Amino acid sequence: MLTAARKCRLALALNQAQKLPLFSSAASADASQQPSPPRAGPPPIQVSLTESAGRGVFATRRIGAGELIHTAKPFITHPSSSALDRVCYLCLRKMAIRANSAAGGSFCSEACTLQARAFYEIDRKANWEEFDEYCRINGLKYPYLAKRLACMVIAGVTSADSLNILQPENLSTNMISEMGKECSLLRNAFMSTDVKHEHLAFLNDEWYINVLARIRINAFRIELACGSYEDFLASAAASVEAGAAVGNAVYILPSFYNHDCGQSVLTFLY
Repeated sequence: MLTAARKCRLALALNQAQKLPLFSSAASADASQQPSPPRAGPPPIQVSLTESAGRGVFATRRIGAGELIHTAKPFITHPSSSALDRVCYLCLRKMAIRANSAAGGSFCSEACTLQARAFYEIDRKANWEEFDEYCRINGLKYPYLAKRLACMVIAGVTSADSLNILQPENLSTNMISEMGKECSLLRNAFMSTDVKHEHLAFLNDEWYINVLARIRINAFRIELACGSYEDFLASAAASVEAGAAVGNAVYILPSFYNHDCGQSVLTFLY
């Protein structure tokens, strides 16, 4: 969720950008029902091209301090390995009761269980021992998002090119070489499952490198999942100071938000 920071606003000139199709929609009023309550319109933002920084999100009108700008669900999530026993394996909310980390992940609700059912069946059948060990030794977190995406693709939940809309990072030769090892471990994890070979055809070095190049510069670090905005304000500073993170997530539209050192919006998950 994004709200305008106090005493700050998004004030970007749309006439300096080439407009792209809106990433939002609004329901039209039903003329047969009179009178009708006001309907919420689309978010006051749109994706456009900047003059020098690629695509970004621009305000379509004046935005006041504290006004809700946009809400979005993450496209991919994965908990940190240290948080597997205390957060939901899908939404990353804190679990009421600590789970058994050896089980590979638990869910906070029936809704999350049902939403994750297809790809979780793939996930839990794979052997992640070598993959997890390699990520732990090398302090890697983003391969877990690639792992989640791979399980979603195999399960038919999404397509292999679903992140292509996002801007990729320019990778060094050394980084690309290391990613080849990660991809090999990821693919090998599925060898002990009953996943058909043709369902793994997409999972090659090219796919993995393209996915990681997008995840690395578009992923959000999820430090806590709050029950309210007040909870967020009360604990955010302490979480950041302690370096606490419950996982990472990739969003689609929020990845286009312009950002710099002079932050004009606040983001939080609850």
